[in-house]
Amino acid sequence: MTDVFKIVNWFRVTSNADMRTIKADELTQMKVMKLLYYVQGTYLAVHGEKAFSNDIIAWKFGPVVREVHEKYSGQRGIVGNLSEDPQAIADYTSIPSDSDLGIILKAVWQAFGDMSATELMQQTHTERPWQETVPNGVITSELMTAFFKAEVVLQ
Repeated sequence: MTDVFKIVNWFRVTSNADMRTIKADELTQMKVMKLLYYVQGTYLAVHGEKAFSNDIIAWKFGPVVREVHEKYSGQRGIVGNLSEDPQAIADYTSIPSDSDLGIILKAVWQAFGDMSATELMQQTHTERPWQETVPNGVITSELMTAFFKAEVVLQ
């Protein structure tokens, strides 16, 4: 398993590149939460294990990783000035693009990266893992695996 903050940093660096090349919006805390949910679900469906160990909680505005929320609490955009954050670049380069995780990160970004945080929130609210989890409860790996195998990763 990979540290969830390495994955967040991978998305921060990728967002930064898109901001420079296609004038995309900055990655927000809310959006990265939904991307983490899609990474975890896809990884579970494809590899049968978690990409990261943190629980995903069914909060009012969709799936959330509490530790990531706490780190970025009060911040909307989370990319910031990456030249002042060498750890973000180091984390990005530590995930090889052809690794199992790297392939899934790219696929999730390609599928969902151009969606807004609100669009992603609305989408997660239509999906069984969020719908079938009690408010503020942990979305189980079993529920995510079943849903992602049936609905997202069509094998």
